[in-house]
Amino acid sequence: MKTNNIEGLTMFEINVLIQQGGKFIIFPFILSKMVKRIKESNIYFIRPNESTFKYALKHFFINLSAGWRIFPYGPVYVAKSLFYLIKGGKDYTDTILKDLNTNKPVYNPQTRLSYK
Repeated sequence: MKTNNIEGLTMFEINVLIQQGGKFIIFPFILSKMVKRIKESNIYFIRPNESTFKYALKHFFINLSAGWRIFPYGPVYVAKSLFYLIKGGKDYTDTILKDLNTNKPVYNPQTRLSYK
């Protein structure tokens, strides 16, 4: 999974933003290729005073346009997407912070965020 909105931030800056109210949010969506279904989600770092609506709406429209074709589960996934749109996404802040602290990330200006 790709983490969006953390470009150029150090681990210290991420921790400060989380203490101020930032969080890591996941919006699940599903795509269909004939009989194969692909469940995907991107991780978004939401800054303290930022709304999750623009990210949730994008994933809801992906589900609405492509997810319904998977019968019989397609409508269920679209309804689940609507639920997470209203709720504001799944909060995975604790899980991702634990993973980041375990891997001991080091800020390197050439590669942005790397793990040792």
